[in-house]
Amino acid sequence: MRLIIEREISGVHNAAYLLGFCAFLSQLLALVRDKLLAHHYGAGITLDIYYSAFRIPDFIFATVASLVSISVLIPFLAKLFEKEDEGQKGKAKAFINTVFSGYMMLMVVVSAVAFILMPYLSKLVMPTLFDGNHQALSNELITLSRILLLQPIALGLSSLLGSITQVTRRFFLYALSPLFYNASIIAGILFLAPSWGLRGIMWGVVGGSILHFAIQIPYIARLKLIPVFSFKERWKDLWEVMKLSLPRTLALSLFSVELIFITFYASTMQEGSIAIFNLALNLQSVPFAIIGVSYSLAAFPTLSRLFSNGEKAKFVEHVEVAVRHIIFWALPIAGLFIVLRAQIVRTIFGSGSFNWDDTRLTAACLSLFAVSLVAQSLELLFVRAYYASGNTRKPLTINIIFSVITIILPYLLIVLWRNVPMFGYFIETLFKVEDVPGAMVLVLPLGFSLGTIGNMLVLWFVFMRDFKGSLDRAVVTFFHALSASVITGFVTYLSLGALTRFLDLTTGFGIFFQGFVAGVMGILAGVGILALMKNPELKEILAIIPRKIFKEKDVVLDAVAEID
Repeated sequence: MRLIIEREISGVHNAAYLLGFCAFLSQLLALVRDKLLAHHYGAGITLDIYYSAFRIPDFIFATVASLVSISVLIPFLAKLFEKEDEGQKGKAKAFINTVFSGYMMLMVVVSAVAFILMPYLSKLVMPTLFDGNHQALSNELITLSRILLLQPIALGLSSLLGSITQVTRRFFLYALSPLFYNASIIAGILFLAPSWGLRGIMWGVVGGSILHFAIQIPYIARLKLIPVFSFKERWKDLWEVMKLSLPRTLALSLFSVELIFITFYASTMQEGSIAIFNLALNLQSVPFAIIGVSYSLAAFPTLSRLFSNGEKAKFVEHVEVAVRHIIFWALPIAGLFIVLRAQIVRTIFGSGSFNWDDTRLTAACLSLFAVSLVAQSLELLFVRAYYASGNTRKPLTINIIFSVITIILPYLLIVLWRNVPMFGYFIETLFKVEDVPGAMVLVLPLGFSLGTIGNMLVLWFVFMRDFKGSLDRAVVTFFHALSASVITGFVTYLSLGALTRFLDLTTGFGIFFQGFVAGVMGILAGVGILALMKNPELKEILAIIPRKIFKEKDVVLDAVAEID
């Protein structure tokens, strides 16, 4: 078992598919987690408080824990691990100890300050609870947020250890961490919540974050790289890490600030708006994690190594291949999510306290998130590519601009909704929620998606200009995938209508079976169109499937060579 878990995985596709598979399993557990939450609490004030409690701890994780982020540490470790002599291993151990010591000291101080100031910080996130009429609820939010302060400490440690497992290509080991994380939260919902309420769930979250890094400890221990406190820190190394991490810290903190503002906006709407937004966000995170996160994670060590070795042509080539495959997978899936939004949401969340109005609003939000699925995935890849090249300032500048836009857009859309009735009526009619209270929540994912698409387009343009590479083949892939997506969506839509005559759509099984069969019919039609267009990505995938992918040394380059 240990040999399987710690097996070295080489090749971007091999690693991406492995990470994608584990991400899929993790997201399945995440869906079980969210289903249990929706079933027990529905889209109401309780879930609003639950999701709001994460905002400040997540902000701390995005800022302080970015000091030990994988994106920052891998380029340093890749250079140190390039040589295998004992002296170089000693340098790697000293570097890890330095980063660990600096991180823990900073995190303890920041967490202590946040613990004291939490009553004021929580008020910034969900001000409606602090109007004097919800004393018990505001106290609960403060307590839950304080419990969650333990999570960023543990996840930061997992990121530090994960940088070691990834640079040594032990992707399977790293990919297992989220499985344990979500399993622990589910255990908290099932076994602790009945007695302790939301606090029991939060302790499940903390336990999951501890398991997130603990699973990597045995392998790291065998490498003799377990970090320890060192009072002989190599401050020069730490300063180099901090200089590189600062732009990324600002970029990640901007995303957390976006979520804080969105949570603030949602708290001024109907009760349950925070829950609906987050449930839809988590649903769209399933394909995003499987496709966007997996490809960017798998590509990052290789990109770092190629750039550090001066192989810039291969660097751009690897980015181009990853872009094409992200588009190939993400665009048709986004189309399916838009067409099957109601079936997806009702199948996963439609039970217990989660009613039909909750389903309709969550489904509409999901479709708006799906519009930017390709953009989210490519944005992450381009940012990682810049990080691999050691250039963090440029993506930071672009992220700052579009984070501000993403924060302002929902506010402007809310003002437009409240002052121009035709705008709200158009959105409600488009998503068939005219008779559902609280439809204003739709402006939140709409603003998020518009900002993300703009961010990705600018990053794409700037990347091509900076690296003098060509992504022309990616444009061809886009039009192939778009054509397949349109056909897939159209056939799926027709199939949904045809199946209503034969299925009982008042049952969960009937809704699931309708969506499943219609989706399969749509996918088959889409694959047929891609085959007729002789799509190169489809050829690559069909060529890879029969291989023993875990024994290939570089599937990406093999595939490119075959096509060229």
